[in-house]
Amino acid sequence: MAGSDTVPVTTAARNWAGNVTYHAGAIHRPASLDELRALVAASPRIRASGTRHSFNDLPDSPGVLVSLASMPPEVDVDSAAAMVRVPGGMRYAEVAERVQERGFALRNLGSLPHISVAGACATGTHGSGVRNGGLATAVRRLEVVTADGDLVTLEGGELEGAVVGLGALGVVAALTLELVPTYDVAQRVYEGLPMEVLDDHFDALVGAAYSVSLFTDWRAPRLTQVWVKRRVDEPPPAVLGEPWFSARPADAPRHPVHVISPASCNPQMDAPGPWFARLPHFRPEFTPSSGEELQSEYLIDRADAVPALRAVARVRDRIAPVLQICEIRTIAADRLWLSPSYGRDSVSIHFTWVADAAAVLAVVALVEEQLAPFAARPHWGKVFTTAPEALRQRYDRMDDFAALRRRYDPGDKFGNDFLARHLPAT
Repeated sequence: MAGSDTVPVTTAARNWAGNVTYHAGAIHRPASLDELRALVAASPRIRASGTRHSFNDLPDSPGVLVSLASMPPEVDVDSAAAMVRVPGGMRYAEVAERVQERGFALRNLGSLPHISVAGACATGTHGSGVRNGGLATAVRRLEVVTADGDLVTLEGGELEGAVVGLGALGVVAALTLELVPTYDVAQRVYEGLPMEVLDDHFDALVGAAYSVSLFTDWRAPRLTQVWVKRRVDEPPPAVLGEPWFSARPADAPRHPVHVISPASCNPQMDAPGPWFARLPHFRPEFTPSSGEELQSEYLIDRADAVPALRAVARVRDRIAPVLQICEIRTIAADRLWLSPSYGRDSVSIHFTWVADAAAVLAVVALVEEQLAPFAARPHWGKVFTTAPEALRQRYDRMDDFAALRRRYDPGDKFGNDFLARHLPAT
């Protein structure tokens, strides 16, 4: 186990994409829970940095940042209860291996297994599947270091407000996640599906397997790829075949961005494998890209998917020049107050942009204008320009969350500019 240390923040202390430079004076890496509690108690302003995969200033702090990467990697599987307690800073790839050893699995994973459990849950990160909730829906208990350095356990009804908490209530030291028996998944990629097929068959397409992702570059009215991930222990969907809604199966492995080698992607070609080696798009031992990108994502009611995609298509000539790829996924409704899927089965429209902030922001504003009639909720950790007042109108429990913040962080120790803009505590 690595020891604790403190690293001064320099111009190199940036997020993964390099588009945000942190203002914190130092990054602390405590090596034990006691060190973490003492650090939080002694710091006037502090926030957890996670794995720095946010594309905005959500993780930044006007004081210091704390990384949990050096905390003990203790994973405690309760087989009888089908639960696992994991450190907040642990990455999903590491958790997956440990629970697999005990014959268990998580219901779903995001496209990247490299991200931390606490950071992904705190921002409403998700995978895909019409029956699958976001990653935070697996959380059954949070252990949070609050402003005075106390370790507080949150569960039950209060958990609905805290789990997608944006780091505003404290530093999440550990989470307890619900498990299911392990399962195998096989994925196949299809290519060249006309976008017009979605008009009459959207639900059939996204519901064709356990997890489905639709990709387009918006350069033409067609889906470049459809990634279909089916559970091997479930009957094959009757709608799958060759051709599939006029799409053809790829004749070799693919990367979502067709000009990039698929070496970093998990196995395809319908080869079965364990859940954690198929549900994410990318292998944990590879960095999926160099970080030369920006990302935005918007979640809408699944019932509005087709008209919303038509609206986006109206500006595809503006989108395509600054886009690497767009991914469309589904997420089941939940009751987590700040989850972008709160109260509605959702479809996410995710944009991976080129690394040109000025050009991208202009197009982001245009996309948001097209999606405004559908009350689109942006992913908390991505690039967005949605006005704070519009954002607050799209979350029924925003005032309740503000009250929760006042209870656990009355002095705004975990506050920052992002929270002041979008979720004022008063």
